[in-house]
Amino acid sequence: MSYGTSSPYYTTGIVSNQFLDIMINRPLEKNPDDIYWAITPTYHLRPDMLAFDLYNDSKLWWVFAQRNPNTLKDPMFDFVVGTEIYLPTSSTLTQTYGI
Repeated sequence: MSYGTSSPYYTTGIVSNQFLDIMINRPLEKNPDDIYWAITPTYHLRPDMLAFDLYNDSKLWWVFAQRNPNTLKDPMFDFVVGTEIYLPTSSTLTQTYGI
């Protein structure tokens, strides 16, 4: 069993072919192309919806937490209206993660 490149668990090992090992983060460095943006009511508590609208893949919700680790300590419940975060571009995801 393994996880695809769009998964936050892609670099995390699997123990005894059935359990995830301790998670290994997939850091996302700052990029001059990142967009500084405040979360709007449409996306309140919904990083999956923003990921779908930006990248056409709701499974990429986790990239916001990887790019903004000090702001989004909890990738779901810190995703609230008015929180300012950096949004990586699709090309950054392709270069960094091969997505």
